[in-house]
Amino acid sequence: MHHDLLSSLTRHETAVWRALQDGDSAADARLLAADFLGVYSDGFADRSDHIAQLAQGPSIAAFSLHDLQARPLGADHALLSYRARFRRIGRSADEEMYVSSVWERAGAGWVNLFSQDTPALSPTA
Repeated sequence: MHHDLLSSLTRHETAVWRALQDGDSAADARLLAADFLGVYSDGFADRSDHIAQLAQGPSIAAFSLHDLQARPLGADHALLSYRARFRRIGRSADEEMYVSSVWERAGAGWVNLFSQDTPALSPTA
């Protein structure tokens, strides 16, 4: 069960990153709950803020997710935590951060309720 949870959440989280890489605001919207809250180094963001970052196209050039961990938070909620390495469009250097995302079951899939990014102190190889 725990492996299935990790696999499913990883698939959904990867789809959010892929939407950012593809500039796919419709996919981003489908993956986020209506009352989504993001907590980032520059402040809070709601669902419309998250989608708006794609108004000019893709925001991420490349990404990889590492050290993924899933924890159930009851029957219909779960926490996914991981380390992300990524490169923003127009930048030459990779960035790294730790992410925690709370997901809620929605039909056969999941929607992202909450995400918090913590910048890593220094990138690792």
